[in-house]
Amino acid sequence: MNQLDQQVARRLTRFYVMALTVIAVLLLSGLLFIRHTISTHYDDSRVVNVAGRQRMLSQRLTKLALLRIEGLETADSVSFDSLLHSWSRSHIQLRNGTLRMEKVYTVRKSGRLDSMFTHIEPVFQSIYKGFTRIDNPQTTLTKKKDALRIILRDEFSFLQQMNDIVFQFDTESFGRVKQLERIEWILTIATLLTLLIEGLFIFRPVVNHTKNVIRRLARSEKALQLANNHMEITNRELEATNQNLAASNHKLVDTQRELLHTTEEKYQLQLAEDTVRSAALLEGQEEERRRFARELHDGIGQMLTGLKLHAEKLKSMSFADEKQRLRFAELCDLIADTIQTTRQVSYNLMPSTLSDFGLGPTLHLLADQTSRSTGIKVIFTGPREAKRLSPAMEIGLYRIAQEALHNAVKYANAQTLTINLQQNAYKLLLSIEDDGKGFVMNPSPTNEKPLSVVNGLDNMRTRTRLLNGELTITSKLKKGTKVRVSVSLSDSSQ
Repeated sequence: MNQLDQQVARRLTRFYVMALTVIAVLLLSGLLFIRHTISTHYDDSRVVNVAGRQRMLSQRLTKLALLRIEGLETADSVSFDSLLHSWSRSHIQLRNGTLRMEKVYTVRKSGRLDSMFTHIEPVFQSIYKGFTRIDNPQTTLTKKKDALRIILRDEFSFLQQMNDIVFQFDTESFGRVKQLERIEWILTIATLLTLLIEGLFIFRPVVNHTKNVIRRLARSEKALQLANNHMEITNRELEATNQNLAASNHKLVDTQRELLHTTEEKYQLQLAEDTVRSAALLEGQEEERRRFARELHDGIGQMLTGLKLHAEKLKSMSFADEKQRLRFAELCDLIADTIQTTRQVSYNLMPSTLSDFGLGPTLHLLADQTSRSTGIKVIFTGPREAKRLSPAMEIGLYRIAQEALHNAVKYANAQTLTINLQQNAYKLLLSIEDDGKGFVMNPSPTNEKPLSVVNGLDNMRTRTRLLNGELTITSKLKKGTKVRVSVSLSDSSQ
């Protein structure tokens, strides 16, 4: 039965699509031809109007030129210069094929019209130059009268040729309308013939085929009734089976709920364990940095300082030659640079200003040091004497800022970096922004993922999570990157 339905549907669909497509193509073709011709006819009417106006404008300019030379008054208040400009511009646009007025009109020209415009061009230029001399206030009266004589000599020829151009425009426009009528008749006859052919070769065979299908459906109806009786018996048996399955499904759903609850509890325990492990690992890292910084400062730093004092005492001794003295001076400079580098490494591991003065001054000092060491402009804005936070929160926020600055200096190719710190009694906002090349953001890890202590962005996310804060990283290619950390202070111990 399904094959029969599909066969009938395919055949009917194919025939109707063919028939309707042909009719639609003919109708759309007729509409497009008519619309195109009407739109061009509008343009043709406008072109004929402007071409006819050129004759009036030339006569009006001639009258004004004659009155100006004779010194007579006129009621015509239009400026001679603007009228001349309008007449010249319209002529050039008609000749070039594009008329620009309230909109752009296409000037449809035949070869005959191009030839007529070529023939009238010398007469137009002669009249235009005469009008130009008359309009020029520096031209003498004698020259103006000579120009007027030339205008009066050529005006009749210009008007005659312009009349011929206007009539030629009108004739060609009328020819296009007649062409449209012929095309419309052809499309109408083609549509009627198509309908006749479709009735004979498409719709009539479809009707016969439909009759045969209905006969076959009537024969299969009895077989379908017998099948329905068997289906009723089978359905009753299935209803009894479904009742048993429903009871089993309730038990299965309860078991699945218990399993999901147990899995959720296990996941939460694992998440808490990972959080504690990450916190302990970061705390261990900070403690090791603190110990290593103290040993660098108190151990190696003190020894280098002693070495520098001994070297300073030896400076007063006399040397055998100048080379030895220069080498000893270089050695003293190397010792001083080593002491400075050791102090810088010790400070980077654990800045002493963080425990002595707090987060604001330390971030300000970090901005100055980064600017001096990299040559990149680093700006800090924010309070320098804000309320102190807990040591864990201060070191966590400092590490986030340190990591963000390191990434910006290393990868962003930025010209300016900005560190902004805002703090009140309830909330703290820390942002690090650069104007570098940016990057395409990968999907941020959700809060349900276990914590992991890795380098880069994941390290900043982990530290923010341990502070019960929110980290937002926004970046666009060639528009820089912004790292923003928001921490609530109402629930934090400060």
